[in-house]
Amino acid sequence: MSLQLIAGLPANPAAAASIAAEKPTLSSLFWRQPIERIAPGSVVFWEGDAAKSVFEVVDGTLRVYRILHDGRRVILGFVCPGDLLGVSLRGHYLYTVEAITPVEVRRLPKHRLESLSEREPHLNEQLFSKLCDEMAAAQDQMVLLSRRSADEKLAGFFLLMARGQVQKRGMIIELPMTRLDIADYLGMTIETVSRTITKLAGCDVIATVGRHSISLLNMNALVVLAGGELESPRFQQAYGRRHAMA
Repeated sequence: MSLQLIAGLPANPAAAASIAAEKPTLSSLFWRQPIERIAPGSVVFWEGDAAKSVFEVVDGTLRVYRILHDGRRVILGFVCPGDLLGVSLRGHYLYTVEAITPVEVRRLPKHRLESLSEREPHLNEQLFSKLCDEMAAAQDQMVLLSRRSADEKLAGFFLLMARGQVQKRGMIIELPMTRLDIADYLGMTIETVSRTITKLAGCDVIATVGRHSISLLNMNALVVLAGGELESPRFQQAYGRRHAMA
């Protein structure tokens, strides 16, 4: 893994003392650790490696994947700032994590996290919440894979990627992953992904903005194509206000 280390504690001693006196949270535990900078294409850990550490993503985007017995790659998800990596009840990692963009993470030894969780039960609640987020992300992917057409799958994917970005960036969303990544995530071919993006752009549903961004021109059309994603409370929270104003 190609990385650099930079300090994680505050320069102000009074601030450091204040943090130390507070009841520990997951965020504060990781905040005390130095930042590790990871270059694009570098692997944080491999599937099957001993699960010795848990990582918090500070900045950047990563892909999570597994390699099937026939050599095919299946992308399980994309990880963004605020997410945790390597939270596993097993002794080894269940997937490989690779940086797509320049990434910054903080690493916490797994045995230390387990020890602290035994002394501070509220940390287990926060870990459980993170695991629930992972389960929800897996359910999102199952929903996308259940779509029968390429249009439906890609529309649902754009809504999923936009969920955390639309309110911050207007109607333009960043897609740092490649079209091959999208194809491996949706169970499609790269040719079908490219053809479907061109089709949606030709219908003025989306517009490409540079290599790694798209503009959502017609949110209503995306929702219809995705087949009722707004039935999900999480999608309602992200899009309900914009959809109602359209």
